[in-house]
Amino acid sequence: MDFEYPAEAEAFHDELLEFLEAELPPWWVNFLSGDERNIPFTREFCKKLAAKGWLTMAWPKEYGGGEADIWHQNVVREVMWGMGEPRGPQYMNLNFIGPAIMTFGTDEQKDRYLKPMAAGEVIWCQGFSEQDAGSDLASLATRAEDTGGGFRINGQKSWVSYGIYAEQCLLMARTDPDAPKHRGISMFVVDMATPGVAVRTIETVGGPPQLYELTFEDVDIPYDALLGPRNDGWRVAMAALDHERIGLAYGGRTQVQLDELVGFAQETTDSSGRRLSERGDVRAKLIRLRALNRAQRLIMYRVFADQTGAGAAVVDPSIYKVLGGQTTLQAAQLAMELAGSRGALLEADPMATLGDGAYAWWGHALPVQVAGGSSEIQRNIIAQHGLGIPRGR
Repeated sequence: MDFEYPAEAEAFHDELLEFLEAELPPWWVNFLSGDERNIPFTREFCKKLAAKGWLTMAWPKEYGGGEADIWHQNVVREVMWGMGEPRGPQYMNLNFIGPAIMTFGTDEQKDRYLKPMAAGEVIWCQGFSEQDAGSDLASLATRAEDTGGGFRINGQKSWVSYGIYAEQCLLMARTDPDAPKHRGISMFVVDMATPGVAVRTIETVGGPPQLYELTFEDVDIPYDALLGPRNDGWRVAMAALDHERIGLAYGGRTQVQLDELVGFAQETTDSSGRRLSERGDVRAKLIRLRALNRAQRLIMYRVFADQTGAGAAVVDPSIYKVLGGQTTLQAAQLAMELAGSRGALLEADPMATLGDGAYAWWGHALPVQVAGGSSEIQRNIIAQHGLGIPRGR
């Protein structure tokens, strides 16, 4: 069995890398670095991608896409993540918000929201989690009350990426407080300029980028802001999150980090003067990381088969998400171990190691264990739906 990309996708891979090498500025590290130049750059970069037909190349043509095959789509995902994701916030639009609108939106919603996404003209944020509804998302308390002329939203959302930059928000809110918690939720599209929407910065232990808290106080939205059927927002959210999990190209980023770790081990000596690459313990950890990275790719192929064939496995995106989280964290931990005391330095320090700094790898690896569905919840999904283990009481 051939596990490599088709020749056409490999050629596109080389073309995309050449384009990135020409377009990425010398100061670029990755979209998580917190550099104030990141957002303006990613906005203009995405417009250039759109002009070449590469921003939404796998979307249907009627929505601004190029109907490319899944392999070309994944080349974009892996290369972009490997180069620090210069699409910035747009990856959310492309990976799961856009597909959710394609699946559940009305014709008018598709026309209104998808074309600006495909042109790289808009930033979205995701209003799902709350202080008391993170992994247990169905416990959310934000309310959307039917006023007879639309919906009035009150509540808060936490740990929101790009909240201060976003023009639109994909928002989950409770529309039937008396229904079972998974069944009384609806999904909405909310213009962030609507009166009553406020944004507050949340500082994180891993440093930049910041997360945000959204407050909705008597925010009135029209009926046509509802995405999908009323009280069926849980189904919309789960479909969107599945797209999010498989759209995060962990393999591409881990591959770049692994190459950096190997190069660092070959060039660096320990306190005894021995090269790190000559030590058996270091070699074993690098080999294990290489194997995990390969496993990521194989799981990715299975998810592709699910997307393009019949009878998609419910658990495959969850398996991919758990493995991606594990590999990302192990790469960061190994970077901290190999870098020693210099691993605590940030990218701006001239003595920092490993690109943007081992500490930045570690700080960014921590949210991966939660974002897109925590690893604990994904393991529950795998156990219940994949292994048939009954839910504990």
